[in-house]
Amino acid sequence: MLAYCNCVPTQVLFAMANRAQIPTSNSALIAMIADEDTVTGFLLAGVGNADLRRKTNYLIVDSKTTVKAIEEAFKEFTTREEIAIVLISQYVANMIRFLVDSYNKPFPAILEIPSKDHPYDPAHDSVLSRVRYLFSAESVSSGRR
Repeated sequence: MLAYCNCVPTQVLFAMANRAQIPTSNSALIAMIADEDTVTGFLLAGVGNADLRRKTNYLIVDSKTTVKAIEEAFKEFTTREEIAIVLISQYVANMIRFLVDSYNKPFPAILEIPSKDHPYDPAHDSVLSRVRYLFSAESVSSGRR
Protein backbone atom coordinates (compact mmCIF):
# COMPACT_ATOMS: atom_id res chain seq x y z
CA MET A 1 0.00 0.00 0.00
CA LEU A 2 1.33 3.43 -0.94
CA ALA A 3 1.28 6.19 1.61
CA TYR A 4 0.87 9.84 0.71
CA CYS A 5 3.82 11.98 1.76
CA ASN A 6 3.23 15.61 2.73
CA CYS A 7 6.94 16.43 2.65
CA VAL A 8 7.06 17.52 -1.04
CA PRO A 9 4.10 19.32 -2.63
CA THR A 10 2.68 17.70 -5.77
CA GLN A 11 3.25 20.91 -7.76
CA VAL A 12 7.00 20.69 -7.07
CA LEU A 13 7.13 17.08 -8.26
CA PHE A 14 5.37 17.95 -11.53
CA ALA A 15 7.65 20.95 -12.05
CA MET A 16 10.69 18.75 -11.56
CA ALA A 17 9.40 16.14 -14.02
CA ASN A 18 8.61 18.71 -16.72
CA ARG A 19 11.88 20.59 -16.46
CA ALA A 20 13.91 20.63 -19.68
CA GLN A 21 17.19 18.78 -19.51
CA ILE A 22 20.45 20.54 -20.21
CA PRO A 23 22.82 18.18 -22.04
CA THR A 24 26.20 17.65 -20.43
CA SER A 25 29.43 17.34 -22.34
CA ASN A 26 29.32 13.54 -22.24
CA SER A 27 25.68 13.03 -23.22
CA ALA A 28 24.66 11.98 -26.70
CA LEU A 29 21.27 11.62 -28.34
CA ILE A 30 19.72 9.35 -30.93
CA ALA A 31 17.64 11.15 -33.55
CA MET A 32 14.76 9.49 -35.43
CA ILE A 33 13.19 10.11 -38.83
CA ALA A 34 10.51 7.50 -39.37
CA ASP A 35 6.81 6.67 -39.42
CA GLU A 36 4.64 7.25 -36.37
CA ASP A 37 4.72 3.66 -35.07
CA THR A 38 8.51 3.41 -35.25
CA VAL A 39 9.09 6.79 -33.60
CA THR A 40 6.51 6.01 -30.90
CA GLY A 41 8.27 2.75 -30.07
CA PHE A 42 11.59 4.49 -29.67
CA LEU A 43 10.02 7.32 -27.65
CA LEU A 44 8.52 4.76 -25.28
CA ALA A 45 12.00 3.26 -24.91
CA GLY A 46 13.28 6.66 -23.75
CA VAL A 47 14.97 8.00 -26.88
CA GLY A 48 12.91 11.20 -27.07
CA ASN A 49 14.32 14.55 -26.03
CA ALA A 50 13.28 18.20 -26.15
CA ASP A 51 15.78 20.96 -25.41
CA LEU A 52 15.14 24.30 -23.75
CA ARG A 53 13.75 25.73 -27.00
CA ARG A 54 11.45 22.67 -27.38
CA LYS A 55 13.48 21.40 -30.33
CA THR A 56 12.94 17.63 -30.54
CA ASN A 57 15.22 14.87 -31.79
CA TYR A 58 12.66 13.15 -34.00
CA LEU A 59 10.50 13.69 -37.06
CA ILE A 60 7.33 11.69 -37.65
CA VAL A 61 6.87 11.10 -41.38
CA ASP A 62 3.39 10.51 -42.77
CA SER A 63 1.66 11.01 -46.11
CA LYS A 64 1.46 14.78 -45.51
CA THR A 65 5.16 15.24 -44.75
CA THR A 66 7.00 16.95 -47.58
CA VAL A 67 10.38 15.85 -48.89
CA LYS A 68 11.67 19.32 -48.03
CA ALA A 69 10.70 18.83 -44.36
CA ILE A 70 12.53 15.48 -44.33
CA GLU A 71 15.60 17.08 -45.92
CA GLU A 72 15.60 19.90 -43.36
CA ALA A 73 15.28 17.47 -40.44
CA PHE A 74 18.11 15.31 -41.82
CA LYS A 75 20.37 18.35 -42.24
CA GLU A 76 19.50 19.63 -38.76
CA PHE A 77 20.10 16.27 -37.07
CA THR A 78 23.42 15.73 -38.84
CA THR A 79 24.70 19.16 -37.77
CA ARG A 80 23.58 19.11 -34.12
CA GLU A 81 26.59 18.36 -31.91
CA GLU A 82 24.66 16.42 -29.26
CA ILE A 83 23.33 13.81 -31.71
CA ALA A 84 25.47 10.67 -32.06
CA ILE A 85 23.19 8.47 -34.21
CA VAL A 86 20.45 9.25 -36.72
CA LEU A 87 18.03 6.36 -37.21
CA ILE A 88 16.07 6.74 -40.42
CA SER A 89 13.50 4.37 -41.90
CA GLN A 90 14.78 3.00 -45.17
CA TYR A 91 11.72 4.07 -47.13
CA VAL A 92 12.19 7.62 -45.81
CA ALA A 93 15.90 7.46 -46.66
CA ASN A 94 14.92 6.52 -50.21
CA MET A 95 13.02 9.82 -50.47
CA ILE A 96 16.23 11.74 -49.73
CA ARG A 97 18.68 9.14 -51.05
CA PHE A 98 20.95 11.81 -52.58
CA LEU A 99 21.48 13.37 -49.13
CA VAL A 100 21.98 10.07 -47.34
CA ASP A 101 24.45 8.78 -49.93
CA SER A 102 26.41 12.04 -50.00
CA TYR A 103 26.74 12.17 -46.18
CA ASN A 104 30.28 11.03 -45.40
CA LYS A 105 31.01 12.11 -41.83
CA PRO A 106 31.57 9.50 -39.14
CA PHE A 107 29.62 11.45 -36.53
CA PRO A 108 26.66 11.24 -36.25
CA ALA A 109 26.31 7.76 -37.69
CA ILE A 110 23.40 7.25 -40.09
CA LEU A 111 21.61 3.91 -39.73
CA GLU A 112 18.75 2.82 -41.96
CA ILE A 113 16.14 0.68 -40.24
CA PRO A 114 13.05 -1.19 -41.45
CA SER A 115 9.54 -0.10 -40.61
CA LYS A 116 6.32 -1.97 -40.03
CA ASP A 117 4.97 -1.37 -43.55
CA HIS A 118 8.21 -1.35 -45.54
CA PRO A 119 10.68 -4.26 -45.29
CA TYR A 120 14.40 -3.70 -45.18
CA ASP A 121 16.24 -4.01 -48.51
CA PRO A 122 20.02 -4.37 -48.09
CA ALA A 123 20.58 -3.33 -51.71
CA HIS A 124 19.47 0.24 -50.84
CA ASP A 125 21.40 0.62 -47.58
CA SER A 126 24.18 3.18 -48.09
CA VAL A 127 26.23 2.02 -45.07
CA LEU A 128 26.13 -1.61 -46.19
CA SER A 129 27.09 -0.67 -49.75
CA ARG A 130 30.09 1.32 -48.43
CA VAL A 131 31.20 -1.64 -46.33
CA ARG A 132 30.90 -3.95 -49.33
CA TYR A 133 32.92 -1.50 -51.43
CA LEU A 134 35.66 -1.20 -48.80
CA PHE A 135 35.99 -4.94 -48.38
CA SER A 136 35.97 -5.60 -52.12
CA ALA A 137 38.58 -2.87 -52.71
CA GLU A 138 40.68 -4.20 -49.84
CA SER A 139 40.51 -7.76 -51.09
CA VAL A 140 41.45 -6.64 -54.63
CA SER A 141 44.45 -4.62 -53.41
CA SER A 142 45.72 -7.48 -51.25
CA GLY A 143 45.27 -10.07 -54.01
CA ARG A 144 42.92 -12.28 -52.00
CA ARG A 145 40.23 -12.46 -54.66
